[in-house]
Amino acid sequence: MRVITLNANGIRSAASKGAFAWLRQQGADVICLQETKAQEHQLAGHDVDLEGYHRHFFDAERPGYSGVALYCRAKPDAVIRGFGVPEFDREGRYLEARFGQLAVVSLYLPSGSSGPERQASKFRFLDAFMPHLQKLKRRKQDYILCGDWNIAHREIDLRNWKSNQKNSGFLPEERAWLDELFGPSGFVDAFRAVNDQPHEYTWWSNRGQAWAKNVGWRIDYQIVSPRLAGTATAASIYKAERFSDHAPLTLDYQL
Repeated sequence: MRVITLNANGIRSAASKGAFAWLRQQGADVICLQETKAQEHQLAGHDVDLEGYHRHFFDAERPGYSGVALYCRAKPDAVIRGFGVPEFDREGRYLEARFGQLAVVSLYLPSGSSGPERQASKFRFLDAFMPHLQKLKRRKQDYILCGDWNIAHREIDLRNWKSNQKNSGFLPEERAWLDELFGPSGFVDAFRAVNDQPHEYTWWSNRGQAWAKNVGWRIDYQIVSPRLAGTATAASIYKAERFSDHAPLTLDYQL
């Protein structure tokens, strides 16, 4: 099973840069998009259709903001929009598709980089989302949670870690939250299960020469619930073309 996740930073923008032309060649079973930044009715005339896929969107109420999508080769048994917290469900951050024993989620965590108010929102999300993850773990389904988590976990996961220890995305509290997720909670960072190399990033600032110099952060993940530990067989970050300020992350699973 092949799963691709991409923060599109605007689905129409990514489409105009060839994202969907590339996706058509990848043979993915599920494609998870984040930060679609469009209402579904605004997509007519844009290259966002994938033949043979079932398409599901969860848009933010605020126009031009956030939003997540799923493209699924198999028709889901059920599609769940939101995780039950109105503040964040209004922002279109969680979309879940269930296929029998397996569920795949497209997820977009808040960014706190624009200031203290947004960082406080991010912390509220983390506080609300951990109990939800614990609830998922108790279900009969196995989960692949894909998306932009807006946190780099370890020093290996961003180029300039020393200078970013007081910045959103690499704060001690955020990293400790992931320590809990990947430790006692038993969830697995599927990319790191098959690739332990440095300089593997999924996001680059538009400032300076960050992309050209590979001064990036690994903040896009595919995270699997405990029973799926060990099922990832290959992982890749696609950087030959640039569709967004994020790169697509592809993982293959033996399920």
